[in-house]
Amino acid sequence: MFTGLIEEMGRIERLVPGPSSARLTVAAEVVTDGLRVGDSVAVNGVCLTVTAAGRSFTADVMAETLDRSNLGRLVPGERVNLERALRFGDRVGGHLVSGHVDAVGTITGKEERDIAVVVSIGAPREMLRYVATKGSVAVDGISLTVLETGEDWFSVSLIPHTYRNTTLGGKNNGAKVNLEADVLARYIERFVSSRAGRGQSAITGDFLREHGYL
Repeated sequence: MFTGLIEEMGRIERLVPGPSSARLTVAAEVVTDGLRVGDSVAVNGVCLTVTAAGRSFTADVMAETLDRSNLGRLVPGERVNLERALRFGDRVGGHLVSGHVDAVGTITGKEERDIAVVVSIGAPREMLRYVATKGSVAVDGISLTVLETGEDWFSVSLIPHTYRNTTLGGKNNGAKVNLEADVLARYIERFVSSRAGRGQSAITGDFLREHGYL
């Protein structure tokens, strides 16, 4: 698990494609401190297992990950967001991020609003069902709060620190970004659908009040 708080931006050193997979080597400074083979690192929000570590680290990327993320589009020299796996006892300053990408979105607009930059992102509708205004979403591994939603898009607002210290500051319209919905939304959907499947009543305001939630 991760928090969506990016520790640093690394650089792609090599991307070696295989028949249906790839091997990725990333140059970094912060996340390589104490990094060992077998550790997990999120690269643009994708959880990868380290296979070699030193001043850079290497990880294998399987076919499904290439299909469901933007990692296969990376080129040497390109920057990526990096975060080491969460340790028990760490503060969770963002939200719980699994590192399992749901979809690839497309940046469709960037607008300055006072100190913030609002980024609009087109996304598949099947993923947007889990995205709600003021809820959490991970974009290229960055924990962000949803500003607005539409039928096929949502927007997030970036503070100056996030804009300067993550890859979103350098991405323009048309850029592809990895998206992960808040895992809690999936569990809620599963719970609600399982109730309906057993013929139980829907979760309504009355249900929540009866059980002490309102």
